[in-house]
Amino acid sequence: MKSINLMLRILKVSLRALARNKMRTFLTCLGIIIGVGAVIAMISIGAGARAAVESRFASMGTNLLYVGPGNRNVGGVRTGFGGWNTLTVEDAEALKGLSAVESVSPSVSARAQVVYNAKNWNTSVQGVGESYPDVRKWEMAGGAFFDETHVKSAAKVCVLGADVKTNLFEDADPLGQTIRIKRVPFVVIGVLKSKGQSGGFGSRDDIILIPYTTCMKRIQKAEFVGSIDVSAASSTETAEAKRQIEELLRERHRIAPGAADDFTVRDMAEIAEGAAESTNILTILLGSIASISLLVGGIGIMNIMLVSVTERIREIGIRMSIGAKERDILLQFLGEAVVLSLLGGVLGIILGVGISKLLKFIPIFASITTVVSPSSVLMAFLFSASVGIFFGFYPARKASKLDPIDALRYE
Repeated sequence: MKSINLMLRILKVSLRALARNKMRTFLTCLGIIIGVGAVIAMISIGAGARAAVESRFASMGTNLLYVGPGNRNVGGVRTGFGGWNTLTVEDAEALKGLSAVESVSPSVSARAQVVYNAKNWNTSVQGVGESYPDVRKWEMAGGAFFDETHVKSAAKVCVLGADVKTNLFEDADPLGQTIRIKRVPFVVIGVLKSKGQSGGFGSRDDIILIPYTTCMKRIQKAEFVGSIDVSAASSTETAEAKRQIEELLRERHRIAPGAADDFTVRDMAEIAEGAAESTNILTILLGSIASISLLVGGIGIMNIMLVSVTERIREIGIRMSIGAKERDILLQFLGEAVVLSLLGGVLGIILGVGISKLLKFIPIFASITTVVSPSSVLMAFLFSASVGIFFGFYPARKASKLDPIDALRYE
C-alpha cells in the first residue's frame, strides 16, 4: 500500500512539473509518438503480408503438389528450372493411378485478348482438366465447370473468373453467351467465385479456364503441357505422393539412375513455409528500421531532462534541505522521464493503429493488407517505457547527486 501511495505521489509531482511547459513536453514526446507509431505501422504491414501469403496458399490446399518442367544440360550449359519441358498429357493420365494421389489436372497457360460484342479484355487463359476446382479448392459462383466429355472432345467452352466477368459483362448474366479468345468462339458455361487480391500476387480472378485439350489445339498449339497440378489423398500423404510422382516420371522418361530429373515436383506447403519465413524477415527489418526513431526520441528525452535538471537545481536544493533523500530526487526525475515516454507511447499507439487502418483508403496503398496484432502494440508500448527508464536514469541520477548547499547557492 505504501509503495502504491509513493508511485501515485511521484506521478502527481511528475505531471505537475511537465505541465509547466506544455509545448516542450509535447515536442519531447513527439519523437516517441512517431517511433511507436512507425513501429506498429511497419509491423502491421509485415504481418499483413504474411497473412496474405498464408491465405493464398491455404486457398490452394495444404496437399497440393506442382509438377513443372525441369532443366537440361546442353554442351555443359544448363537451361535452369523450367527451361526444358517434357511433360505430356500421358504423364498426367499416368499420375491418376498412384495410390497417394487424389486428383490431377494438366495445365497450359497463355495470355490473350478476349472479346465480347464491343468490349474486350486482356487476361490469362488457363487450359486445365475437369478436376481443377477440386485440386485448387475453387468453388463456382454460377453455372457449372466443364466435365471429362468437354475435355476429351476439346470443346469450345469456358469458365470466367470474377474480374473477367465484370469487365466483359458488368452486371449481365454471361451464362450461355459467346466470347472470342484469339478469334475462336467459346460458350460461357460457368463463373468462378471471387478469391480477390493476394498481396503482391495480383488478382486471382483475372482468368479464364478452358479445357486443356482445347487450349493445346486451338490457342497455344502446344505439344507438351506446361505443368501438372496434383492433389494428394491427404495432407499427411503429400510426401509419399511426391515420392511416387518422382519415381513414376523418372521411369516414364527413361531417366538413368543418378541422372538429373527433367521435371520438378514442388510441395506447395514447403513453398508457403518459405514465403512466410521471408515475410517474417521483412517484418523484423521494417520494425528494426522504425525502432531507430524510438532511440532518437529517447535521446530527446535525455536532452530535455538534463536541461530540466539544470533549470531546477535550486528547487532540488530546497527539497533536499527539507528532508528529501537522494532516492526521492532520483525517483522524481526518473518518473518524469517515464511519464514522458509512456504518454508518447499511448499517443504513438493511436497514431500507428490509425495509419494501419487508413492505408487501405489511399489508392496507392489500397492493395496492401495490414494486420495490427496485440503483441506488436504491447511490444511497442513496453519498448517506449524502457526508453524512458534507460535515457531518463542518467539525468535523474545527476539530479540526486547534487550537493544541497551548492544547489541552494545556484543562481
